[in-house]
Amino acid sequence: MALLKTRVAAQPHAAAAASVLAPSRQELSTGLLRPQAEISPKYFYNLLGSKLFEAICQLDEYYLTRSEAAIFAMYQPEIAASAGAGVTLIDLGAGNCEKAARLFDVLRPGQYVPVDISADFLNVATAALRRKYPDLAILPLGLDFSEGLALPPQVRQERRLFFYPGSSLGNFTQLQALQFLKRMRQACIGQDGGVLIGIDLVKDSAQLEAAYDDALGVTAAFNRNILLHVNGILGSDFNLRDWRHQAVFNAAQSRIEMHLQAEKEVAVTWPGGTRRFAAGETIHTENSYKYTKPRFLELLGQAGFAEAKSWTDRDNSFLVCHAKAI
Repeated sequence: MALLKTRVAAQPHAAAAASVLAPSRQELSTGLLRPQAEISPKYFYNLLGSKLFEAICQLDEYYLTRSEAAIFAMYQPEIAASAGAGVTLIDLGAGNCEKAARLFDVLRPGQYVPVDISADFLNVATAALRRKYPDLAILPLGLDFSEGLALPPQVRQERRLFFYPGSSLGNFTQLQALQFLKRMRQACIGQDGGVLIGIDLVKDSAQLEAAYDDALGVTAAFNRNILLHVNGILGSDFNLRDWRHQAVFNAAQSRIEMHLQAEKEVAVTWPGGTRRFAAGETIHTENSYKYTKPRFLELLGQAGFAEAKSWTDRDNSFLVCHAKAI
């Protein structure tokens, strides 16, 4: 089955592409013209960006993936017992689908729905999964789920389990995170819906900053690659040589911030817009909020989830939580 794209219009190919890109172009132009220029982190994930993120997850400094994997390995029977078998497993930001695939044998999902903004990357990943799990119903969705969770009717309503690992919820402000969790709750329209989610916990700032500014420079390449993606969508003329990666922990906001900092004064233009950046001025590309366990459980409760069960790694650095829709 081909990737189900959720925003395809019945128009000639070029016109359809322009129609689909129009909201992204408007969003990018608006963000670049704000006093603090910004680009949403969802634009990290073109094909190259997705590959670079895979590499980041293998870095010594990037503890998040290892810590979360250790939790799933250590507590897999308990997590499976809490979530139950036969779920409709909706994998948000699925990427290469590997995290969800590790749970197939214990969750035995009735349907697997990987969702990712990088449609090409998702197509490759699901093709491999179908060969390995020929009896599993797989419905990949090319969807920008940050804009909403209006799932097509092909997604089963029964026992929807939203899987959101990797502390990706940390990319949202706490208000946005609450709103996003509420959308998940509303999408749990059948009985026995819930969430299975991973979240990074507050820790030493030096460890946090190293995780987002590795010695090999892979995260720097990942961050700068967003400009190439923006060039392709917006028609802008960013030159990667003009920008350097920056990652800092904002203790007051309890978040890592990633920026791209102008190495010199530079003008960037695109159809219908231009922005002049002074040397040292930045474009804000990502936040990654860090939580305490009590604060995160409170957030789930505010969103309409209860009976939360949670697990941490041995260093108490990362949290995995399953909660039921009420």
